[in-house]
Amino acid sequence: MAVPLATWFAWPRLPALGSLPQSQANPGSIYPASRLPFQKQSPGLPIKIPPRISHVQIVDLDGDSKPELLACDALAHRLISYRRGSNDTWTEHPISVPMAAPAHATVVDIDGDGDLDILVAILGNAFPDDSQVGRVLLLERNGDHYDRHILLDGIRRIADIQAGDLDGDGDLDLAVAEFGYARGRVLWLENIGQRRFRDHQLLYAPGTINVPLADLDGDGDLDIAANVSQDDEEIWAFENRGGGRFQKRLLHKWLNFDIGGSGMITSDLDNDGDVDLLVTVGDNLEYAYTYPQPYHGCFWFRNDGDWSFKVHRISSLGGTHAASVSDLDSDGDNDVILVSMFNAWYRDDTASLVWLENDGQQQFTPQQIASSPTHLVTVATGDINGDGKPDIAAGGWHVIPPFRRLGGVTTWLNRDGDRK
Repeated sequence: MAVPLATWFAWPRLPALGSLPQSQANPGSIYPASRLPFQKQSPGLPIKIPPRISHVQIVDLDGDSKPELLACDALAHRLISYRRGSNDTWTEHPISVPMAAPAHATVVDIDGDGDLDILVAILGNAFPDDSQVGRVLLLERNGDHYDRHILLDGIRRIADIQAGDLDGDGDLDLAVAEFGYARGRVLWLENIGQRRFRDHQLLYAPGTINVPLADLDGDGDLDIAANVSQDDEEIWAFENRGGGRFQKRLLHKWLNFDIGGSGMITSDLDNDGDVDLLVTVGDNLEYAYTYPQPYHGCFWFRNDGDWSFKVHRISSLGGTHAASVSDLDSDGDNDVILVSMFNAWYRDDTASLVWLENDGQQQFTPQQIASSPTHLVTVATGDINGDGKPDIAAGGWHVIPPFRRLGGVTTWLNRDGDRK
């Protein structure tokens, strides 16, 4: 999942929460241990400095039917592919293409030539910056390497890019989240051929985190959703009216302007045939002390049709920053996996990775998979080791102390069944 790593990272020297008297600190979110066993692994080189992994996904980049982990490393200004070998060993393969603070990578065959390219949302600066440092970058697969193309520059910090045929002409267009800082936009880029795109503004507002594409109204074309988190905390949709025309719709406005929107994904959570939204809130870098807040958690926007969404809070995990959906226990329903950036890290037992087990009726039981590493901002699910069970990968962004229990890219292999 895409993450708001373009947010207000102006506070790299804030005091650790542990410096507060514990009587003033939120005790944090702690849950019963997961009933499913997981084996934690840490791909990559030993960690020497606090990592800043902005996005991680599980994807078969080279088409060999063996998935890799693809991570955006905003500290090292690069993409890294991790490949799993025998005996649970991992090798690290940096993608050697110049880029400044990548926020999100979208893997798609943009040119229709049969291999997978990578669209990279470039922040340009991971810390507050309202200048035009963002870019839409295309890494075009060319044999065993990638050719670098800039599709759009002269823009502010980019947090997300998604690809789909938005105007119905048979090629792939782009939706772009220009987070910026005090200024930002939601754009769609019309594909006019030969790696050229014409940009169209859909919304002028700073702080757009994610722009997932889905047929939200069931009419057969792709609509755009947007999670806006800076001046206002809002969920927008842009209804595709055909021919490159969109109708703007405000789906939800949070009354709490400090709620801390952190992410959004699409999923048919209740398996009723339409597309719902899962929204995470828990980014509180605007506070002097970044402890969890009582209004943090995950919200299910149930699609009731005709652009009506019913909001259900399904988790109160402090500092929730990203979500993924998968049937972890293979019982036929959709579970939710959450990660936390801002739990009470002065304690060693607070949750960083949580499984919300679905009883089939969308009643969720939280179970704690991990309390380390801390400061997790991105999570993905998929079958990493080819055993048919969904595994978990997550990434840590460590800019706020305490700088212990560090982790860059971490995986949890699902060992359910190994015990039988």
